[in-house]
Amino acid sequence: MSKVVFIIATPNPISRLKGITDYFHQQLVSRGIETATIQVTSLPAEDLILARWDSPAIAEANALVESADAVVIASPVYKASYSGILKTYLDLLPQKGLVNKIVAPLFIGGTIAHLLSIDYSLKPVLSAIGARNFISPIYATDNQVTRSQDDSVSFSLADELVERLDRSIEELVSDLQLRSR
Repeated sequence: MSKVVFIIATPNPISRLKGITDYFHQQLVSRGIETATIQVTSLPAEDLILARWDSPAIAEANALVESADAVVIASPVYKASYSGILKTYLDLLPQKGLVNKIVAPLFIGGTIAHLLSIDYSLKPVLSAIGARNFISPIYATDNQVTRSQDDSVSFSLADELVERLDRSIEELVSDLQLRSR
């Protein structure tokens, strides 16, 4: 069975990014794919900031990545790049931590102006730690994800965004199936 690990790097637990990652996750689970999640904000801040490679929490997160066939990397865009907390965690992945992994970037930003942040800021860093196989990335804008106005945390995704997510999910599932043969 294939395994996909989500690395979610948003400091806001009810970020619109959650709407995208929840949808992606549900679609994978419905196809029988095993998933796990690393919520980077749940890792000890001191271990991240002080680059404690030997931290049990960091070692556990890295073991999840190592056991994965694919990694979904999800981040909001701040100042034309991914979140700083994502970078602090990526710095603690082993040098070849993404070798032979399928990588699925999921970003959300305030405007389309930062669409290329995946190609210009994220992919070079991921390539430095061994990533070579990227599926079509998703960049969404805040207006494509609507948060509910009641006490529950639920989201509504724009039809166009759902179509792009579905295509990326199919691409990921297809790549996973090819690998398992």
